[in-house]
Amino acid sequence: MAATPLTTPHTPLFQSHAFLKPQTSFPKRFSISCSSTIQDRPSLQSQSQDRVFNFAAGPATLPENVLLKAQSELYNWRGSGMSVMEMSHRGKDFRSIIEKAEADLRALLDVPEDYAVLFLQGGATTQFASVPLNLCQPDDTVDYLVTGSWGDKAFKEAKKYCKPKVVWNGKSENYVRVPSFDGLELSPNAKYLHICANETIYGVEFKNYPVPGNPNGILVADMSSNFCSKPVDVTKFGLIYAGAQKNVGPSGVCIVIVRKDLIGNTQEITPVMLDYKIHADNNSLYNTPPCYGIYMCGLVFEDLLEQGGLKEVEKKNEKKAGVLYNAIDESKGFYRCPVEKSVRSLMNVPFTLEKSELEAEFLKEAEKEKMVQLKGHRSVGGMRASIYNAMPLAGVEKLVSFMKDFQAKHA
Repeated sequence: MAATPLTTPHTPLFQSHAFLKPQTSFPKRFSISCSSTIQDRPSLQSQSQDRVFNFAAGPATLPENVLLKAQSELYNWRGSGMSVMEMSHRGKDFRSIIEKAEADLRALLDVPEDYAVLFLQGGATTQFASVPLNLCQPDDTVDYLVTGSWGDKAFKEAKKYCKPKVVWNGKSENYVRVPSFDGLELSPNAKYLHICANETIYGVEFKNYPVPGNPNGILVADMSSNFCSKPVDVTKFGLIYAGAQKNVGPSGVCIVIVRKDLIGNTQEITPVMLDYKIHADNNSLYNTPPCYGIYMCGLVFEDLLEQGGLKEVEKKNEKKAGVLYNAIDESKGFYRCPVEKSVRSLMNVPFTLEKSELEAEFLKEAEKEKMVQLKGHRSVGGMRASIYNAMPLAGVEKLVSFMKDFQAKHA
Protein backbone atom coordinates (compact mmCIF):
# COMPACT_ATOMS: atom_id res chain seq x y z
CA MET A 1 0.00 0.00 0.00
CA ALA A 2 1.14 3.55 -0.64
CA ALA A 3 2.20 5.66 2.30
CA THR A 4 -0.24 8.21 3.71
CA PRO A 5 0.65 11.93 3.76
CA LEU A 6 3.47 12.50 6.20
CA THR A 7 2.62 15.83 7.80
CA THR A 8 3.01 15.32 11.52
CA PRO A 9 6.06 14.69 13.68
CA HIS A 10 4.63 11.46 15.04
CA THR A 11 5.76 9.01 12.37
CA PRO A 12 9.45 8.14 12.89
CA LEU A 13 9.91 6.18 9.68
CA PHE A 14 13.40 7.13 8.53
CA GLN A 15 16.63 6.12 10.13
CA SER A 16 20.26 7.07 9.73
CA HIS A 17 23.43 5.75 8.19
CA ALA A 18 27.11 6.10 8.88
CA PHE A 19 30.51 5.95 7.21
CA LEU A 20 32.36 3.39 9.30
CA LYS A 21 35.44 1.17 9.23
CA PRO A 22 35.49 -2.45 8.03
CA GLN A 23 35.70 -5.37 10.43
CA THR A 24 38.24 -7.99 9.40
CA SER A 25 38.34 -10.65 12.14
CA PHE A 26 36.04 -13.68 12.02
CA PRO A 27 35.16 -16.25 14.69
CA LYS A 28 35.19 -20.01 14.49
CA ARG A 29 32.05 -21.32 12.82
CA PHE A 30 29.40 -22.94 14.99
CA SER A 31 25.66 -23.20 15.39
CA ILE A 32 23.30 -23.33 18.33
CA SER A 33 20.79 -26.08 19.02
CA CYS A 34 17.58 -25.72 21.04
CA SER A 35 19.40 -27.12 24.06
CA SER A 36 22.06 -24.41 23.69
CA THR A 37 24.84 -26.89 22.94
CA ILE A 38 27.44 -25.92 20.37
CA GLN A 39 27.53 -28.13 17.29
CA ASP A 40 29.44 -28.25 14.04
CA ARG A 41 28.12 -25.98 11.33
CA PRO A 42 25.82 -28.00 9.00
CA SER A 43 27.09 -28.64 5.51
CA LEU A 44 25.61 -26.76 2.58
CA GLN A 45 24.47 -30.06 1.08
CA SER A 46 22.48 -31.15 4.14
CA GLN A 47 21.02 -27.69 4.52
CA SER A 48 19.87 -27.69 0.90
CA GLN A 49 18.03 -30.96 1.37
CA ASP A 50 15.97 -29.39 4.15
CA ARG A 51 15.07 -26.22 2.25
CA VAL A 52 12.54 -25.42 -0.46
CA PHE A 53 13.13 -23.42 -3.61
CA ASN A 54 11.41 -20.16 -2.68
CA PHE A 55 10.22 -18.24 -5.76
CA ALA A 56 8.58 -15.45 -3.71
CA ALA A 57 8.72 -11.87 -5.00
CA GLY A 58 9.67 -10.65 -1.53
CA PRO A 59 10.64 -11.24 1.19
CA ALA A 60 12.75 -13.43 -1.04
CA THR A 61 15.24 -16.25 -0.77
CA LEU A 62 18.66 -15.43 0.67
CA PRO A 63 22.00 -17.11 -0.20
CA GLU A 64 22.47 -20.28 1.84
CA ASN A 65 26.08 -19.50 2.67
CA VAL A 66 24.98 -16.11 3.99
CA LEU A 67 22.33 -17.71 6.17
CA LEU A 68 24.83 -20.22 7.51
CA LYS A 69 27.36 -17.51 8.27
CA ALA A 70 24.69 -15.52 10.11
CA GLN A 71 23.75 -18.68 12.00
CA SER A 72 27.34 -19.21 13.10
CA GLU A 73 27.56 -15.65 14.41
CA LEU A 74 24.08 -15.41 15.89
CA TYR A 75 24.95 -16.44 19.44
CA ASN A 76 28.23 -14.53 19.86
CA TRP A 77 29.15 -12.04 17.15
CA ARG A 78 32.91 -12.22 16.56
CA GLY A 79 33.87 -12.51 20.19
CA SER A 80 31.77 -9.58 21.36
CA GLY A 81 29.90 -11.78 23.81
CA MET A 82 26.50 -10.89 22.34
CA SER A 83 24.33 -11.34 19.29
CA VAL A 84 23.89 -8.64 16.67
CA MET A 85 20.23 -8.63 17.70
CA GLU A 86 21.29 -7.53 21.20
CA MET A 87 23.63 -4.72 20.11
CA SER A 88 23.15 -1.01 20.61
CA HIS A 89 22.81 0.70 17.26
CA ARG A 90 25.11 3.41 18.67
CA GLY A 91 27.84 1.03 19.79
CA LYS A 92 31.26 0.48 18.25
CA ASP A 93 30.47 -3.11 17.25
CA PHE A 94 27.47 -2.12 15.16
CA ARG A 95 29.41 0.89 13.87
CA SER A 96 31.89 -1.53 12.33
CA ILE A 97 29.07 -3.57 10.78
CA ILE A 98 27.32 -0.67 9.07
CA GLU A 99 30.57 0.83 7.79
CA LYS A 100 31.61 -2.49 6.26
CA ALA A 101 28.16 -2.79 4.62
CA GLU A 102 28.45 0.68 3.12
CA ALA A 103 32.02 0.18 1.94
CA ASP A 104 31.13 -3.09 0.20
CA LEU A 105 28.04 -1.58 -1.44
CA ARG A 106 30.13 1.34 -2.72
CA ALA A 107 32.62 -1.17 -4.14
CA LEU A 108 29.88 -3.24 -5.81
CA LEU A 109 28.22 -0.29 -7.57
CA ASP A 110 31.29 1.95 -7.81
CA VAL A 111 29.38 4.67 -5.95
CA PRO A 112 31.21 8.02 -6.29
CA GLU A 113 32.16 10.02 -3.21
CA ASP A 114 29.75 12.80 -4.14
CA TYR A 115 26.84 10.41 -3.47
CA ALA A 116 25.54 9.65 0.00
CA VAL A 117 24.50 6.12 0.96
CA LEU A 118 21.63 6.01 3.46
CA PHE A 119 20.28 2.98 5.31
CA LEU A 120 16.67 3.80 6.16
CA GLN A 121 13.48 2.29 7.53
CA GLY A 122 10.02 2.40 6.01
CA GLY A 123 10.52 0.32 2.89
CA ALA A 124 10.60 1.54 -0.69
CA THR A 125 6.95 2.60 -0.47
CA THR A 126 7.92 5.32 2.00
CA GLN A 127 10.27 6.66 -0.65
CA PHE A 128 7.24 7.37 -2.84
CA ALA A 129 6.66 10.28 -0.45
CA SER A 130 10.18 11.10 0.63
CA VAL A 131 11.50 11.61 -2.91
CA PRO A 132 9.21 14.54 -3.76
CA LEU A 133 9.47 15.88 -0.20
CA ASN A 134 13.25 16.04 -0.44
CA LEU A 135 13.73 16.99 -4.08
CA CYS A 136 11.10 19.60 -4.91
CA GLN A 137 8.67 22.29 -3.73
CA PRO A 138 4.86 21.80 -3.69
CA ASP A 139 4.40 23.72 -6.95
CA ASP A 140 7.20 21.97 -8.84
CA THR A 141 6.55 19.75 -11.85
CA VAL A 142 7.97 16.23 -11.91
CA ASP A 143 7.64 13.49 -14.55
CA TYR A 144 6.65 9.85 -14.02
CA LEU A 145 7.08 7.08 -16.57
CA VAL A 146 4.65 4.33 -15.50
CA THR A 147 5.43 0.77 -16.61
CA GLY A 148 3.57 -1.10 -13.85
CA SER A 149 1.76 -1.00 -10.54
CA TRP A 150 4.65 0.32 -8.46
CA GLY A 151 5.34 3.21 -10.80
CA ASP A 152 1.65 4.05 -10.67
CA LYS A 153 1.62 3.95 -6.85
CA ALA A 154 4.66 6.23 -6.74
CA PHE A 155 2.94 8.74 -9.02
CA LYS A 156 -0.24 8.77 -6.92
CA GLU A 157 1.72 9.35 -3.74
CA ALA A 158 3.68 12.22 -5.31
CA LYS A 159 0.39 14.02 -6.06
CA LYS A 160 0.19 14.81 -2.34
CA TYR A 161 3.46 16.74 -2.32
CA CYS A 162 4.06 18.30 -5.76
CA LYS A 163 2.66 18.39 -9.31
CA PRO A 164 3.54 15.11 -11.01
CA LYS A 165 2.82 14.42 -14.66
CA VAL A 166 2.55 10.95 -16.25
CA VAL A 167 4.59 11.14 -19.44
CA TRP A 168 3.68 7.58 -20.45
CA ASN A 169 1.47 4.88 -18.96
CA GLY A 170 1.38 1.26 -20.12
CA LYS A 171 -1.80 0.35 -18.28
CA SER A 172 -4.01 0.24 -21.39
CA GLU A 173 -1.68 -2.44 -22.81
CA ASN A 174 -1.57 -4.30 -19.49
CA TYR A 175 2.00 -3.21 -18.82
CA VAL A 176 3.86 -5.42 -21.26
CA ARG A 177 6.51 -3.03 -22.57
CA VAL A 178 8.71 0.01 -22.08
CA PRO A 179 8.12 2.85 -24.55
CA SER A 180 10.62 4.34 -26.95
CA PHE A 181 12.31 7.19 -25.14
CA ASP A 182 12.37 9.32 -28.28
CA GLY A 183 8.59 9.66 -28.27
CA LEU A 184 8.17 10.77 -24.67
CA GLU A 185 6.73 14.23 -24.07
CA LEU A 186 8.95 15.15 -21.15
CA SER A 187 8.44 18.37 -19.20
CA PRO A 188 11.20 20.90 -19.89
CA ASN A 189 11.09 22.17 -16.31
CA ALA A 190 10.56 18.91 -14.38
CA LYS A 191 12.74 18.60 -11.28
CA TYR A 192 13.09 14.87 -11.88
CA LEU A 193 11.97 11.95 -14.03
CA HIS A 194 10.92 8.88 -12.03
CA ILE A 195 10.99 5.27 -13.23
CA CYS A 196 10.55 1.87 -11.62
CA ALA A 197 13.53 0.00 -13.04
CA ASN A 198 11.92 -3.42 -12.64
CA GLU A 199 8.23 -4.07 -12.08
CA THR A 200 7.81 -7.19 -9.95
CA ILE A 201 4.13 -7.78 -10.76
CA TYR A 202 4.22 -7.49 -14.54
CA GLY A 203 7.83 -8.52 -15.15
CA VAL A 204 8.94 -5.48 -17.16
CA GLU A 205 12.55 -4.30 -16.76
CA PHE A 206 14.36 -1.28 -18.19
CA LYS A 207 17.42 -2.40 -20.15
CA ASN A 208 18.58 1.18 -20.63
CA TYR A 209 17.45 4.44 -19.10
CA PRO A 210 15.78 7.66 -20.31
CA VAL A 211 17.22 11.14 -19.90
CA PRO A 212 15.11 13.87 -18.22
CA GLY A 213 13.65 16.55 -20.50
CA ASN A 214 14.99 19.28 -18.22
CA PRO A 215 18.79 19.64 -18.70
CA ASN A 216 19.01 20.42 -14.99
CA GLY A 217 16.62 17.65 -13.99
CA ILE A 218 17.64 14.27 -12.60
CA LEU A 219 16.65 10.65 -13.09
CA VAL A 220 15.17 8.90 -10.04
CA ALA A 221 14.78 5.11 -10.00
CA ASP A 222 13.01 2.65 -7.78
CA MET A 223 15.40 -0.32 -8.11
CA SER A 224 13.94 -2.43 -5.34
CA SER A 225 13.60 -5.64 -7.32
CA ASN A 226 16.76 -5.53 -9.45
CA PHE A 227 19.14 -3.73 -7.09
CA CYS A 228 22.61 -5.29 -7.25
CA SER A 229 21.49 -7.80 -9.89
CA LYS A 230 23.70 -6.20 -12.54
CA PRO A 231 26.14 -3.29 -12.92
CA VAL A 232 24.56 0.18 -12.94
CA ASP A 233 26.18 3.51 -13.74
CA VAL A 234 25.16 5.41 -10.63
CA THR A 235 26.17 8.74 -12.17
CA LYS A 236 23.22 8.53 -14.59
CA PHE A 237 20.91 8.98 -11.61
CA GLY A 238 20.36 11.68 -9.06
CA LEU A 239 18.74 9.21 -6.70
CA ILE A 240 18.31 5.43 -6.48
CA TYR A 241 16.22 3.73 -3.83
CA ALA A 242 15.61 0.06 -3.09
CA GLY A 243 13.95 -2.11 -0.51
CA ALA A 244 16.44 -4.75 0.62
CA GLN A 245 14.09 -7.73 0.69
CA LYS A 246 14.47 -8.78 -2.94
CA ASN A 247 18.18 -9.19 -3.62
CA VAL A 248 20.27 -7.86 -0.75
CA GLY A 249 18.72 -8.64 2.62
CA PRO A 250 15.65 -9.08 4.79
CA SER A 251 12.61 -6.85 5.09
CA GLY A 252 13.00 -3.74 7.23
CA VAL A 253 15.86 -1.99 5.45
CA CYS A 254 15.65 0.51 2.59
CA ILE A 255 18.74 1.84 0.83
CA VAL A 256 18.97 5.28 -0.78
CA ILE A 257 21.89 6.43 -2.94
CA VAL A 258 21.55 10.17 -3.54
CA ARG A 259 23.79 12.84 -5.01
CA LYS A 260 24.90 15.03 -2.15
CA ASP A 261 24.24 18.37 -3.85
CA LEU A 262 20.53 17.46 -4.05
CA ILE A 263 20.17 17.10 -0.30
CA GLY A 264 18.60 19.84 1.78
CA ASN A 265 17.70 22.28 -0.98
CA THR A 266 13.92 22.17 -0.62
CA GLN A 267 11.18 23.05 1.82
CA GLU A 268 11.41 22.22 5.51
CA ILE A 269 10.21 18.66 5.95
CA THR A 270 8.05 17.44 8.81
CA PRO A 271 8.45 15.10 10.47
CA VAL A 272 12.19 15.68 10.46
CA MET A 273 12.88 11.93 10.33
CA LEU A 274 11.91 12.07 6.63
CA ASP A 275 14.69 14.51 5.78
CA TYR A 276 17.68 13.03 3.92
CA LYS A 277 19.81 15.96 5.10
CA ILE A 278 19.53 15.00 8.75
CA HIS A 279 20.92 11.56 8.08
CA ALA A 280 23.60 12.66 5.63
CA ASP A 281 24.85 15.61 7.71
CA ASN A 282 24.75 14.06 11.16
CA ASN A 283 26.72 10.96 10.18
CA SER A 284 24.86 9.36 13.08
CA LEU A 285 23.58 5.96 14.09
CA TYR A 286 20.50 7.47 15.71
CA ASN A 287 17.38 5.36 14.98
CA THR A 288 18.88 3.08 12.35
CA PRO A 289 16.88 0.19 10.89
CA PRO A 290 17.18 -3.08 12.85
CA CYS A 291 20.87 -3.84 13.41
CA TYR A 292 20.38 -7.40 12.25
CA GLY A 293 18.87 -6.25 8.95
CA ILE A 294 21.87 -4.13 8.05
CA TYR A 295 24.18 -6.90 9.24
CA MET A 296 22.46 -9.32 6.82
CA CYS A 297 22.73 -6.80 3.97
CA GLY A 298 26.43 -6.52 4.71
CA LEU A 299 26.87 -10.28 4.47
CA VAL A 300 25.07 -10.30 1.11
CA PHE A 301 27.24 -7.46 -0.24
CA GLU A 302 30.33 -9.34 0.85
CA ASP A 303 29.05 -12.49 -0.84
CA LEU A 304 28.39 -10.65 -4.11
CA LEU A 305 31.93 -9.30 -4.11
CA GLU A 306 33.27 -12.80 -3.51
CA GLN A 307 31.31 -13.99 -6.56
CA GLY A 308 33.35 -11.60 -8.69
CA GLY A 309 31.15 -8.53 -8.57
CA LEU A 310 27.98 -7.58 -10.40
CA LYS A 311 29.19 -8.43 -13.91
CA GLU A 312 29.49 -12.07 -12.88
CA VAL A 313 26.19 -11.89 -11.00
CA GLU A 314 24.49 -10.54 -14.13
CA LYS A 315 25.83 -13.44 -16.21
CA LYS A 316 24.33 -15.93 -13.76
CA ASN A 317 21.00 -14.09 -13.77
CA GLU A 318 20.90 -14.00 -17.57
CA LYS A 319 21.53 -17.74 -17.72
CA LYS A 320 18.78 -18.55 -15.22
CA ALA A 321 16.26 -16.29 -16.94
CA GLY A 322 17.17 -17.71 -20.35
CA VAL A 323 16.50 -21.26 -19.19
CA LEU A 324 13.05 -20.34 -17.88
CA TYR A 325 11.96 -18.07 -20.74
CA ASN A 326 13.08 -20.66 -23.29
CA ALA A 327 10.96 -23.30 -21.60
CA ILE A 328 7.94 -20.99 -21.74
CA ASP A 329 8.48 -19.99 -25.37
CA GLU A 330 9.08 -23.58 -26.50
CA SER A 331 5.94 -24.94 -24.82
CA LYS A 332 3.79 -24.33 -27.95
CA GLY A 333 1.42 -22.06 -26.05
CA PHE A 334 0.87 -24.26 -23.00
CA TYR A 335 2.77 -21.59 -21.04
CA ARG A 336 2.79 -17.94 -22.08
CA CYS A 337 4.69 -14.85 -20.97
CA PRO A 338 2.97 -11.66 -22.19
CA VAL A 339 5.95 -9.30 -21.78
CA GLU A 340 7.80 -8.08 -24.88
CA LYS A 341 11.00 -10.10 -25.16
CA SER A 342 13.25 -7.06 -25.29
CA VAL A 343 12.22 -5.91 -21.80
CA ARG A 344 11.55 -9.18 -20.00
CA SER A 345 12.72 -9.05 -16.42
CA LEU A 346 15.69 -11.12 -15.28
CA MET A 347 14.21 -11.11 -11.79
CA ASN A 348 10.45 -11.75 -12.06
CA VAL A 349 9.02 -14.09 -14.69
CA PRO A 350 5.21 -13.97 -14.99
CA PHE A 351 3.48 -16.65 -17.04
CA THR A 352 0.05 -18.13 -17.57
CA LEU A 353 -1.24 -21.57 -18.44
CA GLU A 354 -3.22 -22.10 -21.61
CA LYS A 355 -5.79 -23.88 -19.44
CA SER A 356 -6.28 -21.53 -16.51
CA GLU A 357 -8.31 -24.15 -14.67
CA LEU A 358 -5.05 -26.07 -14.16
CA GLU A 359 -3.37 -23.29 -12.17
CA ALA A 360 -4.43 -24.55 -8.75
CA GLU A 361 -3.16 -28.05 -9.54
CA PHE A 362 0.09 -26.62 -10.90
CA LEU A 363 0.73 -24.78 -7.65
CA LYS A 364 -0.25 -27.75 -5.50
CA GLU A 365 1.98 -30.18 -7.38
CA ALA A 366 4.89 -27.72 -7.43
CA GLU A 367 4.68 -27.33 -3.67
CA LYS A 368 4.86 -31.09 -3.25
CA GLU A 369 8.15 -30.88 -5.15
CA LYS A 370 9.42 -28.21 -2.70
CA MET A 371 8.88 -25.26 -5.04
CA VAL A 372 6.82 -22.59 -3.33
CA GLN A 373 5.42 -19.07 -3.82
CA LEU A 374 4.82 -19.47 -7.56
CA LYS A 375 1.36 -17.91 -7.54
CA GLY A 376 1.09 -14.65 -9.48
CA HIS A 377 0.23 -11.39 -7.80
CA ARG A 378 -3.42 -11.21 -6.77
CA SER A 379 -4.01 -8.27 -9.12
CA VAL A 380 -3.05 -10.22 -12.26
CA GLY A 381 -3.28 -13.93 -11.41
CA GLY A 382 -1.38 -16.60 -13.27
CA MET A 383 2.09 -17.66 -12.14
CA ARG A 384 5.23 -15.77 -11.27
CA ALA A 385 8.70 -17.14 -10.63
CA SER A 386 10.97 -14.64 -8.93
CA ILE A 387 14.54 -15.70 -9.60
CA TYR A 388 16.60 -13.16 -7.70
CA ASN A 389 20.37 -13.38 -7.19
CA ALA A 390 20.09 -16.02 -4.47
CA MET A 391 17.95 -18.42 -6.51
CA PRO A 392 20.39 -21.07 -7.73
CA LEU A 393 20.37 -22.36 -11.29
CA ALA A 394 19.36 -25.73 -9.86
CA GLY A 395 16.09 -24.20 -8.66
CA VAL A 396 15.26 -22.86 -12.12
CA GLU A 397 16.21 -26.14 -13.77
CA LYS A 398 14.00 -28.06 -11.35
CA LEU A 399 11.09 -25.73 -12.11
CA VAL A 400 11.57 -26.14 -15.86
CA SER A 401 11.70 -29.92 -15.52
CA PHE A 402 8.49 -29.83 -13.50
CA MET A 403 6.81 -27.56 -16.07
CA LYS A 404 7.66 -29.96 -18.88
CA ASP A 405 6.34 -32.94 -16.93
CA PHE A 406 3.18 -31.06 -16.04
CA GLN A 407 2.63 -30.14 -19.68
CA ALA A 408 3.14 -33.74 -20.82
CA LYS A 409 0.56 -34.85 -18.30
CA HIS A 410 -2.07 -32.25 -19.21
CA ALA A 411 -1.48 -31.25 -22.83
